[in-house]
Amino acid sequence: MPGAWAILLAAGESSRMGQLKALLPWRGQTLLEHQTAALLDGGAERVVVVLGHRADELRPLLEGKAGIVWTLNPHYRQGKTTSIKAGLYALDPAAVADILLLNVDQPRSAADVARILSVHRARGCAVTVPTYQGKGGHPIVLSAALLPELRQISEETQGIKAIVRRRPESVNRTPLDNPEILLDLNTPEQYRAAVETNEAA
Repeated sequence: MPGAWAILLAAGESSRMGQLKALLPWRGQTLLEHQTAALLDGGAERVVVVLGHRADELRPLLEGKAGIVWTLNPHYRQGKTTSIKAGLYALDPAAVADILLLNVDQPRSAADVARILSVHRARGCAVTVPTYQGKGGHPIVLSAALLPELRQISEETQGIKAIVRRRPESVNRTPLDNPEILLDLNTPEQYRAAVETNEAA
């Protein structure tokens, strides 16, 4: 029976962070390991990790682990949509009902992943976007019925945003009482602040 697959984007150069974000420590693991575990524990049957920059350093953290596969995006410098499409083409269309989409620098808990996926399935919308105080967060969940359309996204049309704008009646914006769904670690300052917050929690 088709289930939920996740695409975890980890191909970027981490230029603003100054070091590879996927290897940053997070709750006793690397961010890459934390994110794959959270997605699997949250209900994804398989996680497709999209690699690009310094892929050779990240592959050992993924190979041989149950539920995790990786794919290489040689065009990652051309924009995030190229990585999303690389992940989409690595999915097995016959095995996928829903697609979770997340960046490696957006650490999330398994509980939040599970909650977002549960709401998506219960509401039956094409797209589910978690929100906090009106702002959209991640992971978003997309119906596999959108796969043909998703595989045509481009940087010029702002990728996934174009699909969301095209069908507002099919988008479920789900409020969550957790600011972590907005967490995005782009700079050393953002990373340090997030680590301090987590240690204090």
